[in-house]
Amino acid sequence: MDLLAAGLLALHLLAAVAWVGGIFFAYMALRPASMLLEAPLRLNLWAAAFGRFFPWVWGFIAVLLVSGHMLMSQAPPRASLLAMAAIGWAMSLLFAYLYFALFASLKRAVTASDTPAAAQAMTRIRPVMATNLAFGLAASALGALHPILG
Repeated sequence: MDLLAAGLLALHLLAAVAWVGGIFFAYMALRPASMLLEAPLRLNLWAAAFGRFFPWVWGFIAVLLVSGHMLMSQAPPRASLLAMAAIGWAMSLLFAYLYFALFASLKRAVTASDTPAAAQAMTRIRPVMATNLAFGLAASALGALHPILG
């Protein structure tokens, strides 16, 4: 592996770890802990946390898509690489939906102090987070197993 490929792989892995780790933290730690708060405070917390995390996710997506496709262009097409690429695109599209539709609804509702609408937005966000977490963990496993899967 040459220096460029090694650098691309390092950037790719760092972006994947940060994105999937952030989803894991939000879903597995922050979500249950936030349930101790009253609904308006909990929903404000989520809007603020997403507002800080999501700009980073856009950067992670850019790094992952560019580095992933550059790395793929240097290797013969293999099933595990194609599966990781498909998962990456699916995660990116799901995130775009989450950001532009669901998070936008959450922000509007929180700004308007409309707790029922904010709670409804969070109810719609949770399964998208869970799906992207499952996809991210699957892609990570594929990445780790890629040398033996081919």
